[in-house]
Amino acid sequence: MQSFETIRARATERKGEAELERLLSESHAPRDISTLGDDRVLSEFSKRIFQAGFNWSVVENKWPGFEAAFHGFDIGRNAMMSDEDLDLHLKNADIVRHAKKILSIRDNAIFLSDLAEAHGSAAAHIGGWPTDDHIGLLNLLKSRGTRLGGMTGQYALRFLGRDCFILSRDVVTALGVAGVIDGPATSKSALEKVQAAFNAWHAETGESYTRMSRILAMSVG
Repeated sequence: MQSFETIRARATERKGEAELERLLSESHAPRDISTLGDDRVLSEFSKRIFQAGFNWSVVENKWPGFEAAFHGFDIGRNAMMSDEDLDLHLKNADIVRHAKKILSIRDNAIFLSDLAEAHGSAAAHIGGWPTDDHIGLLNLLKSRGTRLGGMTGQYALRFLGRDCFILSRDVVTALGVAGVIDGPATSKSALEKVQAAFNAWHAETGESYTRMSRILAMSVG
């Protein structure tokens, strides 16, 4: 496996030092998300679900309408979404009217409510999840959440502010170039190799997982 110094040098060669740092400064800086309200977690999960396969800017522009329609994404209120509520949402032109994605708000409100009951706060549980086991958190979202597998859950965590890597096409390509994996980052063994590589690079550099992920992407793309 290549050192991260080698990967950074490749990114610098492709982008130039100043441009690389400019692009890195545009990344979402990691923050402590354990202090967020669980409503903000449900809001972010829902936004990324609605943006998946759709025009991101349309969803962004409609988001105030979503916040109003779904009661500020209060997890208790949305966990109790009724058939009548669904009918009203499907008639609401202020949101994107996609029945299965609307129902995912109810399902994920239940998921977050369960985490809050078990851990005091869903945000605290997600925010406190060890960074060196990020793939474990991704598995939690995939297995217990709704429509939070794949890139959707990864982007939701990044936009919430969790320090994490994203397995975008460029990052997966860079992981291959670096000798970490030799195919898709989808199997359990491949994901374990990815996690181990990021942990080693973090120990080597002290860089955040977010910055390392971005540097990997820019080393090839």
